[in-house]
Amino acid sequence: MRAIRLHSFGPAENLRFEEVPDPRPGEGQVRIDVEVAGVHLIEARLRRGEAVGPHRPPALPTTPGGEVAGVVGAVGPGVAAQWLGRRVVAQLGDGGGYAERAVADLAAVHPIPDGLGAAEAVAAITTGTTAQGVLGVARIDARDVVLVMSAAGGLGSLFVRAARAAGALVVGVAGGPAKVSKVRALGADIAVDYRDADWPERVRAASAGREPTVVLDGVGGALGRQALELLGPGGRFLLYGWAAGEPTEITTRDLVERQLTATWAIGPNMVPAGGWPELTARALNAAADGTMVPAITAFPLAEAAAAHAALESRATDGKVVLTVGA
Repeated sequence: MRAIRLHSFGPAENLRFEEVPDPRPGEGQVRIDVEVAGVHLIEARLRRGEAVGPHRPPALPTTPGGEVAGVVGAVGPGVAAQWLGRRVVAQLGDGGGYAERAVADLAAVHPIPDGLGAAEAVAAITTGTTAQGVLGVARIDARDVVLVMSAAGGLGSLFVRAARAAGALVVGVAGGPAKVSKVRALGADIAVDYRDADWPERVRAASAGREPTVVLDGVGGALGRQALELLGPGGRFLLYGWAAGEPTEITTRDLVERQLTATWAIGPNMVPAGGWPELTARALNAAADGTMVPAITAFPLAEAAAAHAALESRATDGKVVLTVGA
């Protein structure tokens, strides 16, 4: 089969399209004939040899990729034959997704609902699951003014739509005129360009004195700090990433003097009583019934290097995927 291989850490061009042996499913595993593989920014940083939180650079050579959707083509010992031929989406524990075939533990495999495409299923199992978890922590309702950072991105676009559906006033912040236009098209009441130095003042002017009650921040750094300072008393600040390279700086004084709450919304805080399977099921069902429509940018498998480069340069919006056989 063909797969993307990384032999040395470095730029996106180090990702090579090569022939490799077919993987074989072991005990409790299935082999998925991949239709779509997800691409994540964390994978780009691991490709450079950087550690990302609990994620450490892999042993080389390696095939990156932690998310795939396709059809079960083979099963390992202990797996019922009824899985053969089923359309599924899965998260892979140790990579291997940028390939025509991949092996996954059955416990990490989810049937794809009828009518849902493979690319949308990959977006749902990752971006969608995260969005469901963060929104569960945020508890947005019609009384809120919600400021969404990176509002044109994969998570940001889902947050804009969800906040709008909840009846909140939505402020979307994005970089560049095209992305600001997209945020408006998503339904944001106010859309501003963070590249404008006075963007916080523009938010204040456009919101007619209504201060944000919720900030959803996946950017961090100086921009995240500016968003924090827009929050009104009693506001809720939810962090779910730091695309700027460092988390938003928050002090105890910020919380005490302005009666704010700040939460890292990823991980245990976002998991409901039913655990991760419940979140994933919510996301897949929401994608299938159209209440959560992920934005997707697709590249052929052979162009994984271009996909990484586009992701790192912020040239894409939404979930980036690799398509196999296209």
